[in-house]
Amino acid sequence: MSKQQITKVDKPWGHELIWGRTKDYVGKLLFIKKGHKLSLQYHQVKEETIFVQSGRMTFVFENDLGVMEEITLMPGEGHHIPTGRKHRMIADEDCTVFEVSTPHLDDVVRLEDGYGRAGTSKA
Repeated sequence: MSKQQITKVDKPWGHELIWGRTKDYVGKLLFIKKGHKLSLQYHQVKEETIFVQSGRMTFVFENDLGVMEEITLMPGEGHHIPTGRKHRMIADEDCTVFEVSTPHLDDVVRLEDGYGRAGTSKA
């Protein structure tokens, strides 16, 4: 077993630490600054699950009926995001969020973005 390389990726909303990466999955730790929000996005292939470690967020997601919903996620709560479902994280407080997903890191279709990245495919 080898020591895992941890990669820090700066983002306009904070940063992420990629702490696990194999051909089957990716593990990330997201640090989202209070008042910031990630893109309203979906993935064509990628599937992910999030878990809030600290802070409080508003999680916007497309439900099973195709309707957009907003819920509050607190520490200890998580949410699964199936392939093709629109979603967005909004930090009501500074947030630390674990994300595990399939390894398709460049599979991002941005529908709306506060940082000028809408429509791009780079995470």
